[in-house]
Amino acid sequence: MLVIHGLRDYRVPVSEALRLWLDLQRHGVQGRCLMFPDENHWILKPGNVQVWYETVLAFLDHHLLGKEWRQPDLL
Repeated sequence: MLVIHGLRDYRVPVSEALRLWLDLQRHGVQGRCLMFPDENHWILKPGNVQVWYETVLAFLDHHLLGKEWRQPDLL
């Protein structure tokens, strides 16, 4: 599972994203967590959008196509 969260999100508190992430880890679920300290509910800043897309595509490549995980260059 890929958890992505903007820390300025007023719709979903960051505690919910962290709780989900910790529960996944506790149950041995493979996943990644990406937090944006300067974003809200939607990731809108151009540089952050690029990181978002690179991360999502790398995650899908890894889990659907069996490619080796590669961290996006911008991280």
